[in-house]
Amino acid sequence: MGRRRTIDREAVLDAAERVVIRDGAARLTLDAVAVEAGISKASVLYDYGCKQALIRTVIERCIECKETRVRAKASSLDGQDAYLRARIALASDPLPDKDRALTFGLLASLAQDEELRGPIRKAYCSALSEVSTTAAEPRGAMLAFLALEGLRSLEWLGLHSWAQEERAALLSDIGRLLTQRPGPADGADVATGQPAETVGCRETGA
Repeated sequence: MGRRRTIDREAVLDAAERVVIRDGAARLTLDAVAVEAGISKASVLYDYGCKQALIRTVIERCIECKETRVRAKASSLDGQDAYLRARIALASDPLPDKDRALTFGLLASLAQDEELRGPIRKAYCSALSEVSTTAAEPRGAMLAFLALEGLRSLEWLGLHSWAQEERAALLSDIGRLLTQRPGPADGADVATGQPAETVGCRETGA
């Protein structure tokens, strides 16, 4: 009996990403991934079971890679705000075309599948908790986080881009928000005059 071929799971996920970038998630099939990876469909089926599980694993790997880079950068920085300053510092790197293409390829699936959005929601929930509990000025840090994510989202979706010099200035401005203490001194909500609520996070959809 021949020895069973060892399947490199990372190679399968790489193949899945290439299919999504080239054809979109709607055309991602276990057959297409198997052909791209040069293995049998049965091998892909054995490891992932279905298309949704494969896409979810691709998403989880992307999140894990990003978080690993953030943690590594944060470990080289001093101070209470190291985690968020690391995210800002990494945002100064140009957005890779491959990452943007993968995002576009996955958007339709994410919009239609609540379960696929779960890992992303969980990652944001974790990041929001990290920001709000470790920052020297939590509200300023939260504004910095939201401003950074807004800038990045516009770029990820291809809705706007900034000249390098202007972009660097914006990131510098976002960094300065970390030390700010916004809002009325009594903690009241600007619009309603009522006490501001504590920032919360839910991992499940409304």
